[in-house]
Amino acid sequence: MRKTFAPNPKNIEKKWHFIDASDRILGQLASEVAILLMGKHKAEFSPNQELGDKVVITNAEKIAVTGKKLTDKVYQHYTGYPGGLRTETLGHLMERRPTEALRRAIKGMLPKNKLLDKRLMNLYIYAGSEHPHKGQEVKKI
Repeated sequence: MRKTFAPNPKNIEKKWHFIDASDRILGQLASEVAILLMGKHKAEFSPNQELGDKVVITNAEKIAVTGKKLTDKVYQHYTGYPGGLRTETLGHLMERRPTEALRRAIKGMLPKNKLLDKRLMNLYIYAGSEHPHKGQEVKKI
């Protein structure tokens, strides 16, 4: 009798992917990273389990955007107070917190379900080239 293989997060090995974001386009990079975080590149992919890999992105401050997005793309959040709708352009966000624009782009490409926070915990973004994950197995993209 054959048994159907059911993937389990305990049985699946998580690999580390190191990505250099220098001169990479924001949306294209975010799309690649979202696939790695979900685990869609694996044969054992299951949409209801967290089977994705860990991703380390360096040089987030050197990421490229096309067109006039630096001045035209606007991020909004509400403070919770009357008149508290805050807006910020992509250019200003990149000056203030260069990793946040990439994190928001990746979060927008992940499914909005209970696994979202678990998947984002496997994402490490650094503005410069230095990161504390040197001891991990190297697989550069």
